[in-house]
Amino acid sequence: MKTQKYPIGIQTFSKIIEEGFIYIDKTSLIASLVKTDSYYFLSRPRRFGKSLLLSTLHSYFDGRRDLFKGLDIDKEDVDWTPSPVLHFDFNSAVYSLEDGLSALMNSLLSEYEKNYNISESDYSRENIPQRFRRLIQTAFEQTGRKVVILVDEYDKPLLGIEENKVLFERNQSLLKGFFGNLKSMDRYIRFAFLTGVARFNKVSIFSDLNNLNDISLSEPYADICGWTEKEITDSFMPGIEALARKRKKNVEDTIKDLRVYYDGYRFTYEGNLLYNPFSVLNALFHLKIRPFWFATGTPTFLVKRIKSNRMLLSSLNSQWCRESDLLEVGLNSPNPVPLLFQTGYLTIRGYDDETERYELGFPNYEVEHGFNHQLLRIYLPEAETPDSPFRMDLFQRDLVEGRPEDFMNRLATLLKDIPYENHEEKTYQNIVYLLCRLSGTEAQIERHSNIGRTDLEVRTRRFIYIFEFKYNRSVEEAMQQIRDRDYAGRYALDPRTTYLIGANFSDKAPTRGLTGYEIVRL
Repeated sequence: MKTQKYPIGIQTFSKIIEEGFIYIDKTSLIASLVKTDSYYFLSRPRRFGKSLLLSTLHSYFDGRRDLFKGLDIDKEDVDWTPSPVLHFDFNSAVYSLEDGLSALMNSLLSEYEKNYNISESDYSRENIPQRFRRLIQTAFEQTGRKVVILVDEYDKPLLGIEENKVLFERNQSLLKGFFGNLKSMDRYIRFAFLTGVARFNKVSIFSDLNNLNDISLSEPYADICGWTEKEITDSFMPGIEALARKRKKNVEDTIKDLRVYYDGYRFTYEGNLLYNPFSVLNALFHLKIRPFWFATGTPTFLVKRIKSNRMLLSSLNSQWCRESDLLEVGLNSPNPVPLLFQTGYLTIRGYDDETERYELGFPNYEVEHGFNHQLLRIYLPEAETPDSPFRMDLFQRDLVEGRPEDFMNRLATLLKDIPYENHEEKTYQNIVYLLCRLSGTEAQIERHSNIGRTDLEVRTRRFIYIFEFKYNRSVEEAMQQIRDRDYAGRYALDPRTTYLIGANFSDKAPTRGLTGYEIVRL
């Protein structure tokens, strides 16, 4: 059997086709796009196929029909006439440096200026937006054909530098002038496509581009990046079978594990669930199911924003947003949820027609587990220290082995070391939630019943823990609520041992932290 070639890290369409790498055909959607001379914008998470999409468009507008032989677009009635293509990739620069953006744009423009015989003396007194304007017009005049403009990761110069206001505004101003040419030079442009992770509002980059068609939440193009399960099983079955043999599981269970880890992204409320391509390719190549996508970049600035805004972490898995909120990201917005959606850490779970709001949550295990680990590093750096008595695996052992006293004593000692300014109700609840959620157990916050809702329920193979937390009140009050509302009643026939745990936290000196707890074994 011929070995499958996985295009890990390969974002050039021609290389994938010419060297026999697996390509999942999205060209029917590309055909739909190129039949109309329009300007498009697409927001998708990193490593989700945006660069490959633009490379495919580049090959199409180069007139490379030979590369598309046998693909869906080859059967479509589309115009294969070549056009001059200006393709700008903003991935390859360090934008925390003062001149990072301008240096990259100078380099990108210079390369094309050489192609069209524009000498340095022609543009020596022009700024970057003026040079781009000259380049578009010259490409049109020399070829007699309208220009195609492709921009990959337009927002890379802005993401992660929001705290540096001066640099952010400088990059914003440069990008605004640069992209303003897409409207002012419209008569010379055949087609334009911009991609990014986030669409920033209130920074004026897109304020003048009323001809920009945002397809980020468009039903017809929901699957243009990312893979459906059918696409994966149709294209990668030999690899899936090899992964199943390596893991000593059957194919059906292996597909289920891939689904739990990597599936679950949805960009319209009625759209298909999509897999992360990067993680799937790595899982099949390495014959391991691991958090490959999350390991390629840690969203530290997002995690810090969540903590600074004092969000209740358990609520991240059930957020509600209007469509306008999902499409725009504010620089100083107190709500990080839209940016979490656009960067791929939350996805669309459902839609409420009456309120016209989307329900968001974590797409899969890889994202939820990885994101919670990042949060734990911010809240509790001690949990990552090898010799720390507060290591994550010790809390996990306490729960799995049925030692709630050790768990609570370890927690009480840990909370004493939290800085004074972090002593508040949500901090305590977030810490306990993270410890339980990352312990490999079933952890559920505020589980509803017909008589109320528990603060936290944790289930392992042999034990059930029911927590009730009070703040600046008393342990007795917590235990009384557990009894009065019969929180353990739903487990009356469950053979596992159940523990009831009432605890009181305080943010008042001198006894800040966990001031007391009571444990009852049923």
